[in-house]
Amino acid sequence: MADLTPVVICLSRSSEATARRVASALGAAVHGREGRVETADASFTNAPEHIRTLFAARTPIIGVCAAGILIRAVAPLLADKRSEPPLIAVAEDGSAVVPLLGGHHGANRLARRIAEALDGHAAVTTAGDVALGVALDEPPAGWRLANPEDAKAVMAALLSGATAVLDGEQSTPWPALHTPSPALPPEGRGGANGAVVRLTATTEPIAGDETRLVFHPQRFALGVGCARNCPAGEMAGLVDRALAEANIAPGAVAGVFSLDLKADEPAMNELARRLGVPLRLFDAATLEAESPRLANPSEVVFAEVGCHGVAEGAALAGAGPKGILSVPKIKSANATVAIARAPAPITALPGRPRGRLALVGIGPGQADWRTPEASRLIAEAGELVGYGRYIDLIGPLAHGKPRRDFPLGAEEDRCRYALERAGEGHNIALICSGDAGIYAMGALVFELLDRAPDRGGVSAAARRIEVISAPGVSALQAAAARAGAPLGHDFCAISLSDLLTPREDIIRRIRAAAEGDFVIAFYNPVSARRRTLLAEAREMLLAHRPADTPVLLAMSLGRPEEKLVYRRLADLSVDEVDMLTVVLVGSSQSKLVALGEGPRMYTPRGYAKRIDRESA
Repeated sequence: MADLTPVVICLSRSSEATARRVASALGAAVHGREGRVETADASFTNAPEHIRTLFAARTPIIGVCAAGILIRAVAPLLADKRSEPPLIAVAEDGSAVVPLLGGHHGANRLARRIAEALDGHAAVTTAGDVALGVALDEPPAGWRLANPEDAKAVMAALLSGATAVLDGEQSTPWPALHTPSPALPPEGRGGANGAVVRLTATTEPIAGDETRLVFHPQRFALGVGCARNCPAGEMAGLVDRALAEANIAPGAVAGVFSLDLKADEPAMNELARRLGVPLRLFDAATLEAESPRLANPSEVVFAEVGCHGVAEGAALAGAGPKGILSVPKIKSANATVAIARAPAPITALPGRPRGRLALVGIGPGQADWRTPEASRLIAEAGELVGYGRYIDLIGPLAHGKPRRDFPLGAEEDRCRYALERAGEGHNIALICSGDAGIYAMGALVFELLDRAPDRGGVSAAARRIEVISAPGVSALQAAAARAGAPLGHDFCAISLSDLLTPREDIIRRIRAAAEGDFVIAFYNPVSARRRTLLAEAREMLLAHRPADTPVLLAMSLGRPEEKLVYRRLADLSVDEVDMLTVVLVGSSQSKLVALGEGPRMYTPRGYAKRIDRESA
């Protein structure tokens, strides 16, 4: 789960002072109810909707309000406690701090921190925390539990009176456990029921079970290098061999480290995913600075990439200035691996991450039509890029984030900037309305990545980034949902903008769609200077489908000014359409039916014909 900054929710002036104290203690922002909270950093109008949006984005939430408000807001989203972010209720006077969800994802620690700042009481109810003061399945940074599936059984045994025996390394994730307490008998004394469980701290690959939890201090930096497109299995096998020969548990590895030129190597990224650790990258100059400490410097490697060793240099750089090589470089046909040991668990990883560009479709703009994935990618992003109006539509979720606004017409500049910033190692979200892959920036991003450098392509660093595309609700989907089911049979989308597409190509596509009897969604139907193509399209369609074919004009979908207008195809007037309108033209089979809620448009799939055939 990404380590996101918490958001403090404030619903009234009476809780404003407490909310500010909490925000100050955590370095967080206050999101306040519009019209009720004067000093909010960001405002919202619908509290349950806003809380759900933050929760879906896995943002820790501290609500200075009644616990019931928070619970009712997120209730529809509760499914898997392993992915739920901290959700904490704070009394208006700060006297009580109650972690409601995410206790073992940081909520209990966060609650205690808030209570200390407010001089209140953290009402922690998680059994292990109450009895022992720690959560055994949530070790602190720099430690990893090897067998989390056994934590429940071990905790139950401890709560039933078993003795906890600390063994392995001298230090454990929780120094406080070395202090005897009534809840945790010291080593050597039998528990109330005679049972014993072990809490083992070790870098060795020891197996745990329902009577032993194994905790690995993450002291090792795994340095890797490889030839281009090295098979993932080859690199994984070499790493497994190195760890086994050195008797190092995979859980004791803090990160995978390499040269920045290898950021997009599939084998390295797969290795980091397999080990469940970050991939961190260094430039050649940083790795060359490690050359005096290398066991196997290579002039060949220096001539190729500008440093005398990738695997060993990256391992040492990852372990820090006091790190030492535990495993000097070993190699296979296409890969090299080295391992360095740090004197203490590595909690702050050096190097930079692989850059990421998230293509985020926010739908028409309203939060309810934005997917949880889109909200999460926005929350995780370090910078937002896009047309200013689209970023504004995100609302409070964008508060506090650096943003780079671009005007309409600067689409290539927008995408190039986002790619190059990601190439520097940043996490960038490129914000698009609708779906980023439908008449939006997605295609341009991939076009820039595909172009040769001498034809306006992006830098080599930008070409090594990770690109994620999050689907959004497109205008044709939103219009169809409002109408009923006009896309119930074959359909197509045609943009009437001739800025990038030759007019003759647009005419050819309209004729083909008319002859094929497709339902058609017309995007960009008019502009200030372009007013004739829609009228021409109407005449071409009338040659192939009835004059009373239903047409929907869907304007400003999902926004307060939303407007839906139905027309007969023969009566379609260009003057009723603007740039924010999607025009849905039915096929010859589409129908408009009057219902209690108003007219509904649908296109039958042919079920009635099948029933007729089966009954004949």
